[in-house]
Amino acid sequence: MSAAAPAAGTVRERWRRPRTAVVVLTIACMVAVVLSVAVGSVPIGPDRVLAVIANHVIPARVGSSATDVQARIVWEFRLPRALLGLVVGASLAVAGAVLQAVVRNPLADPFVFGVSSGASVAAVAVLTLATGVLATVSVPAAAFVGALVTTLVVFLLAQRRGRVTPNRLVLAGVAMSYLLSSVTSYLVLRASAPGMGVSQVLSWLSGSLAAADWDDLGLPALVLVIATVALVLMARILNAFLIGDETAASLGVDVGRVRLILFIITSLLVGVVVAVSGAIGFVGLVVPHAVRLVVGSDHRWVLPASALAGGVLLVVVDIAARLVLAPSELPVGLLTAVIGAPFFLWLLRRAGRSDR
Repeated sequence: MSAAAPAAGTVRERWRRPRTAVVVLTIACMVAVVLSVAVGSVPIGPDRVLAVIANHVIPARVGSSATDVQARIVWEFRLPRALLGLVVGASLAVAGAVLQAVVRNPLADPFVFGVSSGASVAAVAVLTLATGVLATVSVPAAAFVGALVTTLVVFLLAQRRGRVTPNRLVLAGVAMSYLLSSVTSYLVLRASAPGMGVSQVLSWLSGSLAAADWDDLGLPALVLVIATVALVLMARILNAFLIGDETAASLGVDVGRVRLILFIITSLLVGVVVAVSGAIGFVGLVVPHAVRLVVGSDHRWVLPASALAGGVLLVVVDIAARLVLAPSELPVGLLTAVIGAPFFLWLLRRAGRSDR
């Protein structure tokens, strides 16, 4: 009896910690969104922010103490931006967590592996050329195809005798990023799409949420919800991938087919958010590592916690991007790079020590 009690307590404690983390992150998401909407050149109190939101959700029952100008600022400009930051950050973090599991490499990230660059070059091609066949292709569709093709190419280049080598994976991803960045630069230099100047394209490539509106939210949010639910249902497979392909195969997993499905899902996640926010790097690298320190390596918890933490991180970074040089605004991608690049170098050095 005495031996069973501690064991049961240990199990309860192990489940309580991830659940607590998810609850705390959910609350943090709500606070971050309200704070993002409240902060700006025209400060608006959190109580008025909540009143405006409530008034739009249930207008017949809730009054608002905000002025018409404040209500318009909240609903038409700041709230879509905050929610888009939440969706983009969540999508990038989930994609990073999946890539790290599938390739068993702590350095895996949509930006580092060139996936974001692939999505960007395809999207910029549509934005700047917009002729012939490209004129009929939507930016999200082009970004998805670019992300998927890049992911598959990087994975094929990293293979050696049928096995994926972690070091080759990083090198292939970095090489593809440089190659695709040069292609993007060429497209920008010859930009000719009406209404799309070079400065606008460059701002988009740096990663920005400034132009967010309600129309940008629907598709990325839908993809995020469906993809995250599907990935959580595949959590046991992702856990097996962490141990190795042989373990996954011993559990009856068709490793090649499932890996391809996971690549398609992550490419879709990255493609649709790059199409609306531009290339924002390192969220998918930093967040999953931080989350695993808290909730462990079980993807039933890693994925939802990464989604919430990624959303919080990007919303907070976007607030900082608006305040650091106010009234001017920094690209969000610049600040995430400032956070993520040192973390990437630390991971690279740590991986180098483990290889000795």
